[in-house]
Amino acid sequence: MMNFEDKLNEYVEYTEKELKKYNNYSNENRPQVSLIDAMNYSLKAGGKRIRPALVFAFCEALGAEKEIASAPACAIEMIHTFSLIHDDLPAMDNDDMRRGKPSCHKAFGEAMAILAGDALAVLPFEIIADAPALTAEQKVLIISVLANSVGRDGMVGGQVIDMENENRTDIDEENLKNMYRCKTGQLLAVSCVMGAICADASTETIRAAAEYGLRLGLAFQIIDDILDITSTTEELGKPINSDAENNKTTFVSLYGIEKARKMADKVTSEAMEWLDTVEDNEFLKEFTEHLLRRTK
Repeated sequence: MMNFEDKLNEYVEYTEKELKKYNNYSNENRPQVSLIDAMNYSLKAGGKRIRPALVFAFCEALGAEKEIASAPACAIEMIHTFSLIHDDLPAMDNDDMRRGKPSCHKAFGEAMAILAGDALAVLPFEIIADAPALTAEQKVLIISVLANSVGRDGMVGGQVIDMENENRTDIDEENLKNMYRCKTGQLLAVSCVMGAICADASTETIRAAAEYGLRLGLAFQIIDDILDITSTTEELGKPINSDAENNKTTFVSLYGIEKARKMADKVTSEAMEWLDTVEDNEFLKEFTEHLLRRTK
């Protein structure tokens, strides 16, 4: 059996290959080439490719070939990239660096960055609808859960809560958990869910995948809070201490680094319990631990 690092690298490399296939805009005669350049600038900037890896991992763990999950895996990475482009804008987090290079709006201007994000928000639904490996029923269900995870009740809603929390002094743990559930947890959860759908999993298994992903998302965000204080700009590829500079309440500002770390450990253990319903879960459990112990 392939070891964890090799398997993760396989998923990352496959994601890169498939992203190029779905977003291969090499025809410079297109009138919107500047938009395509901005889209590809951020999409090809690297990153951990965590979300597509989860799509592939759940698909394979539940007995299907990863190739079936190609479209939703690439779709979630495009949506994640669009969210980062918009998050970095001056009207949002106002970050000039992303993944070790200038943010999209610094490289292409604010208007083009907004439009690149818009384009990366809608292209995913096209590639899912056109995916030959998926049945019509799978496509409809995947599009439904993906749209829900991104919109008002998901990532975008979480970003609204995040913005409205700035400069407030009454943010408590429940508020933070709700924000992180929407802003981070929903995209990780839907990655797991889409992989399960690609494998024609049962309703109970799909629910377990969602519950796992939501807890993974909370642990992931708590670790992000810690790294914003303890890491370096070189390690993270983006500015550190940005939460404090933007007057954001985090688990670290509420409880300190040590307690925040213990909370991340606890939530990770809860996530692991939901993986018990997945028979071939060795990679997923190692991946969960890997994310908890990451340094960037």
